Amino acid sequence: MKTNKIIYWIATGIMTLVFTFSAGMYIFNYERASGFFENLGFPTWIIYPLAVAKILGLLAVLSRKNTFLKEWAYAGFFFDAVLAFFAHYMVGDGEWMPSIVAIIAILVSRIYEFKAFLPQTKE
Repeated sequence: MKTNKIIYWIATGIMTLVFTFSAGMYIFNYERASGFFENLGFPTWIIYPLAVAKILGLLAVLSRKNTFLKEWAYAGFFFDAVLAFFAHYMVGDGEWMPSIVAIIAILVSRIYEFKAFLPQTKE
């Protein structure tokens, strides 16, 4: 049980770092983020709403209070990371590795949350 919690918190920490870094870049380095978005063919108006959504999603996952919001946050992070991977891969800019790290961290965090925090029944 303790090992599951350690794996959960490591994966959740990595996921938090990846999405905090990207939201921070969107907010504090808008010019660089808008250049990335334009290169990928995305509209730049979505940068600030996406940064806010990432921060709110992290709060939902880390608070672990509302299961419904937490599940939506995991889904949103997963879709964001998968779409980021394919956008970078298709453009060929070589910036797809953070999205692979994010996908793995999201999946491990989500899987080990159940293993670590749900009561285990012994049959």
